[in-house]
Amino acid sequence: MPMFEYTARNTTGQIQKGQLDVATKDDVSAYLRKNRLILVSVREAPKQITLGMGGGRIKTRDIVIFTRQFATMINSGLPLVQSLNILASQTENKTLREVTKAVVYDVESGNTLADALSHHPKAFSGLYVNMVAAGEAGGILDTILLRLAAFLEKNDALMRKVKGAMVYPGVIITVAAAAIAVLLIFVIPTFQNMFAGAGLELPLPTRVVIAASAFLIGYWWAMLLAIGGAIFAIRSYYSTPNGRRQIDGALLRSPVLGDVLRKSAVSRFTRTLGTLVSSGVSILDGLEITAKTAGNTIIHDAVMESRNSIAGGETIAAPLEKSKVFPPMVISMIAVGEQTGGLDEMLTKIADFYDEEVDVAVSALLSLMEPAMIVILGVIVGGMVIAMYLPIFDMMNAVQ
Repeated sequence: MPMFEYTARNTTGQIQKGQLDVATKDDVSAYLRKNRLILVSVREAPKQITLGMGGGRIKTRDIVIFTRQFATMINSGLPLVQSLNILASQTENKTLREVTKAVVYDVESGNTLADALSHHPKAFSGLYVNMVAAGEAGGILDTILLRLAAFLEKNDALMRKVKGAMVYPGVIITVAAAAIAVLLIFVIPTFQNMFAGAGLELPLPTRVVIAASAFLIGYWWAMLLAIGGAIFAIRSYYSTPNGRRQIDGALLRSPVLGDVLRKSAVSRFTRTLGTLVSSGVSILDGLEITAKTAGNTIIHDAVMESRNSIAGGETIAAPLEKSKVFPPMVISMIAVGEQTGGLDEMLTKIADFYDEEVDVAVSALLSLMEPAMIVILGVIVGGMVIAMYLPIFDMMNAVQ
């Protein structure tokens, strides 16, 4: 049976809320009458929403579209609950639809929008909730939602750029591995049988390739287990605080990829903090939220040290400079923003600049990876082909 949540008044006029597991709303009314309660409102309780392993997934793009549409409706003067109901009816993501219905119910029950959103942390981040809370407190929810929508769109575009840079090498590596496996499993054994019938002494490169083919055919399961074990070991190590710090630090120090990750981290940090500060969130709360969304332990630790520095009456810039993660230009601009009282504007300018820098870094990464992948693939496949043709050349020389 469905679960119904009701609001009622007792004989002294006090409000009471509760839940009943009954068949219909009429049964709720009957129950309340028996208990001398006056029904105020009743509705079916929203279903429990689970995200991740047990439920549907809400993509970042879904939240971006939701926020942009929500901001447009609120800015046009539509009431809050009506806007949420429209969003719930038109969103294509079923899980987000159920979450929105639950938010509507919480708002109608007397909760603020920020409180209602905070009940669904896997859909709405701490940054999202804090900005909405600041907008409600200042009476500028429409402005905050527009600003939040713009932030989410730019942040989503940045993440797609970085992920897109990883797609090309991933595809090349997959194709190269498949081509090498086909050669070793199907082509090399044919040549091996031919050479065995000829009774020639094989050159070292040919013997190496034949041995690799025999190993792959006979122990492919061991290779899969080894690869799976390596992935599991790396993930397990990364889940530890020290392991995550070591791997994140190594990624930031890597020659070309590190430049992309560093610039994207700077862009995300400055845009997130600038958006929070300009929306009325305190600098301490803003730094804590920004640290949680950094995506890198080294960046997280540097931002939290800045928060501790601010709490102790010092500046943001000094701890960021000690971390050796943020470029000197960023440190200098943040210091100027602190001194002039225009920190939010300065952070936004830095974010805009580094968005363009990420584009340049991604292009540089791809321009280096493309020829490198082609050369590596050509050397491996070409080397295998030459190794298998060396005995044929010897046979031709022997015939002559």
